[in-house]
Amino acid sequence: MREYNADILVVGGGLGGVAAALGALRNGRSVILTEAFDWIGGQLTSQAVPPDEHSWVEQFGITASYRALRTGVRQYYRDHYPLTDAARADLTLNPGDGNVSRLCHEPRVSLAVMEAMLAPYAAGGKLTILKPYEAIAAEADGDTVRAVTLRHCNTGDLISCSARYIIDATELGDLLPLTATDYVTGFEAQSETGEPSAPAEAQPHNQQAVSICFAVDQVDGNHVIDKPARYDHWRQVAPEFWGGPLLSWDSPNPRTLERSRRFFDPNPVDNATRDVADQRHSAGDMSLWIFRRIAARHTFRPGAYASDICLVNWPMIDYFEAPIIDVTPEQYAERLADAASLSYSMFYWMQTEAPRPDGGQGFPGLRLRGDITGTEHGLAMAPYIRESRRIRALTTVVEQDLSLAVRGDRGAVHYPDSIGVGMYRIDLHPSTGGDSYIDVGACPFEIPLGALIPRHKTNLLAASKNIGTTHITNGCYRLHPVEWNIGEVAGMLAAYCLDRGETPHGVHADEKRLAEFHTHIERQGVERHWPDIRGY
Repeated sequence: MREYNADILVVGGGLGGVAAALGALRNGRSVILTEAFDWIGGQLTSQAVPPDEHSWVEQFGITASYRALRTGVRQYYRDHYPLTDAARADLTLNPGDGNVSRLCHEPRVSLAVMEAMLAPYAAGGKLTILKPYEAIAAEADGDTVRAVTLRHCNTGDLISCSARYIIDATELGDLLPLTATDYVTGFEAQSETGEPSAPAEAQPHNQQAVSICFAVDQVDGNHVIDKPARYDHWRQVAPEFWGGPLLSWDSPNPRTLERSRRFFDPNPVDNATRDVADQRHSAGDMSLWIFRRIAARHTFRPGAYASDICLVNWPMIDYFEAPIIDVTPEQYAERLADAASLSYSMFYWMQTEAPRPDGGQGFPGLRLRGDITGTEHGLAMAPYIRESRRIRALTTVVEQDLSLAVRGDRGAVHYPDSIGVGMYRIDLHPSTGGDSYIDVGACPFEIPLGALIPRHKTNLLAASKNIGTTHITNGCYRLHPVEWNIGEVAGMLAAYCLDRGETPHGVHADEKRLAEFHTHIERQGVERHWPDIRGY
């Protein structure tokens, strides 16, 4: 078995993992970064989800390196894409002109930018990227993790990676059971957390839906796929809280839970004067074509695109029939295959049965764009994961720390160990216990350092959706810029501790050391507090 060694091992190459690697590399440390899919970048690339970001993202509330990523995406379009003159000159270029974000774009672009950000470190011998590899075992000495065994996802070959610090940036907190790190899944009990939206008893297997997204365009011709094997099953599914069939243009409004009719009209001749995406005023999801559109024809020179490209990450493809955490490998594979069958079935329904604005039925010109998502099968490369195993951390963020209804004008709790900021509504999708949406207004919040540190592990850090949140607060800490901030500081903390002979627990517990670390990360562009603004 081949062996690799570095100062810091980052397992999981999603947004948190990439940011963790950059944070450590920028501070002079050697890094091994592993990823289970062919693309790094996680929810932004292999999962194909355009960035969900807060309303002030163009002004403040993100780290300097995340801003560099966003700037790099826009510059990549200016350098390589046939933009119109107006789009090229737009400092706030939104290539897809979608409603969910001010930077809706094709996943390959952010992939290229992240690879470019990492490239100098790989060339200099400080960074080793290993993919596609998944963690299958770990070696520990008491509370210290020494090494992780990884298996190649295609060949089955095994390798061993050792490091002085181990960072778990996997989508599901894969290292936590392997390292015997205390963790929680699903809903915590209200008696434990005191959260207004928590159930009376813990529900560890009640986990948020996963989605397997896909990109489509609308062109001339008949592109109808073969009828999916489970189409008749999904055509009959009508969850009680849904108020009707799952495969339809209707779904619950997350904020009111009332069944609402969405609108679908491919390639509308709209958009030059449309409002900028701002979720303070609207979730932006009523027009499904525009909601997560990642390429808008009017952004590019005439003829460059035969159609807009729309990214389907809609309520109708949420798979909440069964959990995928802490199940057997066979169950995991079966349930992701079931989720894929739901996505194919929704697409087939759109092609063949969906009501059209003109009164007709079906859009046979809809075409799967697997070339956009990097796959031959046409769907996203990886499932969109909303919820992970979560560490029993030094600090656990609870709903009442940031709920707008609870905190009001006081704003979110100020953590003395804050290492970043984020903002999103507490947005929980339907879950495997049969629950509908939980959607709660939030105050602009802080990220406590203690949420990244397990209670009983000395050199393991969390760097993704596996931090010390609850099932409920995970709903707003799971989005793109927050995950990046978490990962970046995890990498910086590991490097900082190595440089000074400290431990994460020691930095967290000592007021002077914590203040020095705060100064250290602020000098590198981490914003620790919000200006005086109100949530939504």
